[in-house]
Amino acid sequence: MLMVTAVALIDADGRVLVQQRPEGKPMAGLWEFPGGKIEPGETPEAALIRELREELGIETQTSCLAPAAFASEALGERHLLLLLYICRKWRGIPQAVEAQALKWVRPVDLHNLPMPPADKPLIGLLDALI
Repeated sequence: MLMVTAVALIDADGRVLVQQRPEGKPMAGLWEFPGGKIEPGETPEAALIRELREELGIETQTSCLAPAAFASEALGERHLLLLLYICRKWRGIPQAVEAQALKWVRPVDLHNLPMPPADKPLIGLLDALI
């Protein structure tokens, strides 16, 4: 089981931030919600706060992360469990530290982006929540 956290960062205009996976990584070029693997001994929230610092150069805290949904997806011999949070409050300006690019999009427009299979089922939920 591969446990991963991800976040839908939502700006004041109701747009969601997605990042493009870099070349050389699995699913390179696809757009995804920022986040990453939960390391041994980490809570999902601590992992997400760490990943946001590493991937986007922003800071947030546990109280700003609202659990929203999860996705379950087979990945070859492993199985992915993706925990999605919503965050509307952070410090700093998101930058593509590890990703190829960042993009702010309306939830309904996420349907038009190539995204990993685990992220796709979460789009309708985000559209309903925002």
